[in-house]
Amino acid sequence: MFIGEYHFNLDDKNRIFIPTEFRSLLKDKLVINRGIERCLFVYPTDEWNKVVNKLNTLSFTKKVNREFSRMFMSGAYNKEMDSQGRITIDKLLVEYAGLSKECVIIGVGERIEIWDKEAWLKYYQERQATLDEISERIDFDD
Repeated sequence: MFIGEYHFNLDDKNRIFIPTEFRSLLKDKLVINRGIERCLFVYPTDEWNKVVNKLNTLSFTKKVNREFSRMFMSGAYNKEMDSQGRITIDKLLVEYAGLSKECVIIGVGERIEIWDKEAWLKYYQERQATLDEISERIDFDD
């Protein structure tokens, strides 16, 4: 499971370090794609395969399913970490997430998210103010 918040810089070649704590879970191979809310999602390949399998169960006759699958899958790239534990992020993904030099990498259970630092701080501050309200709407009893 991926948990925690880490701060790393994107270098001039669009490479970023993956936190040491996450590397063994990724096993050097991963999938990175456009996430939701203008961040990037990073999955170990086995978790990515689970996501793809779920998407494949959606009825292709429904337009909303086709559109989501198309948009979500078209932004995905297979990657490998280099010997220093870095991955290279494609230019299209850097632009999509608005990544500048300073980035935040967070663990979100089965995946990692990569955020531009300023975007993450804004998102976090907005949600932190309403965390009590959000937690009231979550039902853990199911």
